[in-house]
Amino acid sequence: MAKIIDKDAVVEDSWQLLAKDFTGPLPSGDLLLPLNYWLDNRDTAAAHDGKIGLWIDSDEEVEGLADDANQFPVIAVNFPAFTDGRGFSTGRLLRERYSFQGQLRAVGQVIRDQLFFLRRCGFDAFQLREGYDLEDALNSLCDFSVRYQPAVDQPLPLFRRR
Repeated sequence: MAKIIDKDAVVEDSWQLLAKDFTGPLPSGDLLLPLNYWLDNRDTAAAHDGKIGLWIDSDEEVEGLADDANQFPVIAVNFPAFTDGRGFSTGRLLRERYSFQGQLRAVGQVIRDQLFFLRRCGFDAFQLREGYDLEDALNSLCDFSVRYQPAVDQPLPLFRRR
């Protein structure tokens, strides 16, 4: 079973991420469905015997999900390349505008150097690309001890905290 970073620990991952072009009957278990599949097949997804979460690609708008976000225990945001920063904005929108309370997971080409900043945008789970030591990556969440700017993880700027 694959492992991810969830909050401040390395844990087993029970979720299966289905391909963006997935069609056909849903496999058993906990599934991360592509956003478009869920939008087109809500009834099929609701009848599934396991847990249902979503994953959103970098070129998809979260506005289509909007107020339905909190019905999912997990929403994953895909980073197709480590240079594609659109997922950071998606994470902030889900947390700040749509008040998403579940697990917000970064997937795809996620690298260690991004984890601290992803957490600032509201992500609390990370599925790193192949070849990364998860324990080492977990330590990167503490790379910086002081945060000057406000963000999802610390809404007050430093001068307001003094």
